[in-house]
Amino acid sequence: MTYPPNGSAAPSGPPGPPGSPGRAAGQTAGQVPGLSAPALSAPAMPAVPPQAPSAPPPQGPPRPAASAPRRTAWAEGTDRLRAAATTEPGRLRVIGAFLALLVVAFGAVTTWQMTERSAAADDVLHRSQPLSADAAAIYRSLADANTAASSGFLAGGQEPAAVRERYERDIERASQKLATAAAAAGSDSSSAAAVRKLNKLLPQYTGLIERARANNRQGLPLGGAYLRYANDRMQTQMLPAAEKLYKAENARLTSDYGSAKPYPWFAITLGVLALAALAWAQRRNYRRTNRVFNHGLLAATAAATVVLLWLVVGHTFARSGLNDSYDHGVRSLNVLNDARISSLKARGDENLTLVSRGAETTEVAGETKDKFDVSYRAQMKRLGDGDSGLLGEAAELAKDTPGASPVRTAVKNVGVWKDRHKEARSRDDSGDYRGALDKVIGAKGGQGAKATGECFDNVDAALDRALAYEQREFKQAAEDGRGAMTGLPAGAAVLAVLGAAGAVLGIGRRLSEYR
Repeated sequence: MTYPPNGSAAPSGPPGPPGSPGRAAGQTAGQVPGLSAPALSAPAMPAVPPQAPSAPPPQGPPRPAASAPRRTAWAEGTDRLRAAATTEPGRLRVIGAFLALLVVAFGAVTTWQMTERSAAADDVLHRSQPLSADAAAIYRSLADANTAASSGFLAGGQEPAAVRERYERDIERASQKLATAAAAAGSDSSSAAAVRKLNKLLPQYTGLIERARANNRQGLPLGGAYLRYANDRMQTQMLPAAEKLYKAENARLTSDYGSAKPYPWFAITLGVLALAALAWAQRRNYRRTNRVFNHGLLAATAAATVVLLWLVVGHTFARSGLNDSYDHGVRSLNVLNDARISSLKARGDENLTLVSRGAETTEVAGETKDKFDVSYRAQMKRLGDGDSGLLGEAAELAKDTPGASPVRTAVKNVGVWKDRHKEARSRDDSGDYRGALDKVIGAKGGQGAKATGECFDNVDAALDRALAYEQREFKQAAEDGRGAMTGLPAGAAVLAVLGAAGAVLGIGRRLSEYR
């Protein structure tokens, strides 16, 4: 066997068939004719497919494989709850929890709203209305003290003992009521500011009255100046402050009524929803089991029904009583208080007309008139008669009630008062001062009859009786209104807890069938 010489080139391709030109060209010089091509050539190397260029090595540390995000406990719990709710026991648990929560919410809201309304009704009866009455009493006492002081001054150096006692009684009552109002008003309200002002001005006023008395006893004209100055202090500072206190307490009373009377719609709505949910749950139970009653759900329905009926009926009666106390109590009291204050102002102005003797005047329609006589006429017009003014309104409110009788008495005496006043003014204008004085305060120090003072006393006494009657009416109606809410907040809470327990037990009875 021969080998090709070193350095000879290997055939460039596979040998062709015998006799082909390519094969002859591929033979070497030392080949022996007749030998096959495979025996004479070197073994061929297998073909290598082309390789793609390798990627560059990654930069930095290798990244870990991405993992699924971890689920929160809330999501897992929600999924479990959703999965449990797809089964009948799971649905029953959800229904039981919902019913118990709804019944408890109904009871809680009922307790909350009725506690607020009951407290407001209690405030109407025991706080705001009594304080409003005290404020009116302060105003009346101050105005009456001013009237008594002027009446005593007109009586001469030695004023009648009864007039002196009346003045001192009014000042003492005003001081006591101011102390009560100060304790109840707090420190930051408008009522407190009015009480502080009155407590400051009251000693100043009484000091001026004592100076007027001292000078009057000595027959000095300076006494009249002191009296007019005291009256000005009363009319321009003290009575406006007392009126401000009265209005503030009336506003508080109105606010308490506004808190006590509205229907508790939130609680009523929750009650209706609770009953509807309980009815639906029992219907569902009946359709799935053919059992007419579930004792637990039936007890829950009964408890919710009792609370809802108690709420609606109780508050309706309470609202009716409070409306009665306002319409036939507070409104009449306000009108009668205003009428009594107007009569007191008119009496004081009547007295001061004789005290001043024209020293103080005012312009009315271009004419110069006595200031106090003009004020007297304005107050009497405001007081009115049985058909108009404050007395007309009071008569209408007291119509067909026992309170109408004292109002009619007051109306009758106001008419007589006006006639006697005209006669007194006629005598004063004609120069008969002593005759005018007798017509105003009565002869012999106010003890005589047919004087305007007698009419004023009759009017004041009649209005006082009417006020006492209306106060009793208010108290009775307000107590009835507040009594209708007694026990409702606590009863609603207890029944709601029992109803929720009944709902849970009723659903639990159904769940026990799956164990």
